[in-house]
Amino acid sequence: MIKARFSTNVLENKQNEILLLKRAHTAELGPGLWGFPAGHINEHETPEQCARRELAEEIGPDHKVVLLQQLGPVRDTFYGGVYQIYLFHFRWSGGNIILNHEHTDYAWVSAEDYKDFDVMDGLDEDIAYLNIWPKKYLDKNKLPVHLQ
Repeated sequence: MIKARFSTNVLENKQNEILLLKRAHTAELGPGLWGFPAGHINEHETPEQCARRELAEEIGPDHKVVLLQQLGPVRDTFYGGVYQIYLFHFRWSGGNIILNHEHTDYAWVSAEDYKDFDVMDGLDEDIAYLNIWPKKYLDKNKLPVHLQ
């Protein structure tokens, strides 16, 4: 049974760094952890419409991105398979990041520095699904068997 559907955005810049947002301590999922811009897909909204709406809400409307790939739906492996997730991989082309109340900080993170961030469950899996970085940079304990 699916409890909710989400669109998750992985933004990558020209230096092969990904954008991580630090979730507010009041967040329902992953308080205080680093995550991707993401959110619930509303009724009568496509996954891509949700992805773009969430980007505007969470990092502000002043950004330029190009869609590189999309994948989904996939089922989560850390919350009992109750979430249906659509993944969107964007190339950052420019703009300014203005965080909303859901986040307290942001960082462009390289594959080498990723291990230094306390990330939400599922991020390693999302990066592996989209094949953004070699798996040696990801935590194998946070990857389902089929992605190891």
